[in-house]
Amino acid sequence: MTRTFHIRTYGCQMNEHDSERLAGLLIGDGLEPTDDIEHADLVVFNTCCIRENADQKFYGHLGQFKALRESRPAMQIAVGGCLAQKERDAIRTRAGHVDVVFGTHNLVRAPALLRQAATTGPVVEILDAPAPQGVSDLPLALSAARQLPYAAWVTIQMGCDNSCAFCIVPQVRGPEVSRPVDDIVAEVKSLSARGVTEVTLLGQNVNSYGRDLTRRRPLFAPLLRAVGAVDGVRRVRFTSPHPKDLRPETIAAMAETPAVCEHLHLPLQSGSDRVLSAMRRGYRADRYLARLAAARAAITDLAVTTDIIVGFPGETEDDFERTLEVAAEAEYDSAYTFIFSPRPGTRAASMTASFVPDDVVAERFERLRVVVERSALAKHCARVGRVEEVIVEGPSARDPGVVTGRTRQNKLVHFAPPPAGMPTPGTYAEVTVTDAAPHHLRGALERLTAAARQRIPIAVSVR
Repeated sequence: MTRTFHIRTYGCQMNEHDSERLAGLLIGDGLEPTDDIEHADLVVFNTCCIRENADQKFYGHLGQFKALRESRPAMQIAVGGCLAQKERDAIRTRAGHVDVVFGTHNLVRAPALLRQAATTGPVVEILDAPAPQGVSDLPLALSAARQLPYAAWVTIQMGCDNSCAFCIVPQVRGPEVSRPVDDIVAEVKSLSARGVTEVTLLGQNVNSYGRDLTRRRPLFAPLLRAVGAVDGVRRVRFTSPHPKDLRPETIAAMAETPAVCEHLHLPLQSGSDRVLSAMRRGYRADRYLARLAAARAAITDLAVTTDIIVGFPGETEDDFERTLEVAAEAEYDSAYTFIFSPRPGTRAASMTASFVPDDVVAERFERLRVVVERSALAKHCARVGRVEEVIVEGPSARDPGVVTGRTRQNKLVHFAPPPAGMPTPGTYAEVTVTDAAPHHLRGALERLTAAARQRIPIAVSVR
């Protein structure tokens, strides 16, 4: 009987794509995926350590499997990802029922470690550095078990060379290592051949992509053009850029490459220059706003989203007022707002004497929400009456009788299906926007413009 596996993923898009790659490796090793986590022969927790509650949620879920693991001796439990990289042996100290612990740099080794644990007992293997630069990730990338037939993440770099005070990513992902341009373009061509029409380029700081390859200027702008030129690819997205590295050539590539979507996620984090300096972000608020203005001037109908942290250590009321002012001036289409969470090992975690009281943070968080939602609603109301191109994602989670699609600006649109029934995910359609809310649009279907492309399986060997 074939063994089954289930992967539970925590964290960002990078973790989700790592889970896709891990699933491809396990399938290549003869296992089959299952949604039944309690009866799976292998359960893998792909972890995150960016925020404190991610740790707590993970250990809570892991603890629930202790009794199940004891009742099913043949079952294996593995832990990978960022928290595994950070905590190493501490995971088995806290949870002795874990069979395998692997980090962010040796995901490809997971099947071998699982086989080893089945014969010799628990294994912990954490590498301190990624694979040597220049080693192709193409076989591993092509073997990934993609979640969606029409859209795919494509990793272009791993690690980060920045030193933001609140972020632990450089410690758990290592320094920046860029994949070769030819590898990335080859992967996108393969994905297009399989029916993918939308790709999202992933990196911790995509704007600096390729700087480690050239030892001089980054290569992100030419990469955008090269990926956008791949036949069959209609939409190219990317995340996440760093404001200090948003260069004119990247803005020009976005404006001049038709496939690149009119959406820019540009994390602000704070509008206070004093706080930005303490965060070690490398820019001032006026520089941020100038680059945002340059992007909007060059790219027609650009939607802008951001990240903002509330309650960074030492944040005063004046600092927060400046954040509100910048957020209002930026007029974001949406924002991911976070309450500061100290991560052990980061510079900010040691600033305990200047932590902002919880009640003050909560009050500021609510004030920021009002400002962000006000601009989001205004942006969405301005779209009422317009015809938008959307890619169909499928039935709405809240109402299966309603279609959910996404515009080039990454906005959700809900609309009634055509008389023939629910369109296949990956279908393109034109929808007239009829109503607006802060977090989504509603519309009326005008016509289906392109059918979902047939997915063509490609045999790929797993290294």
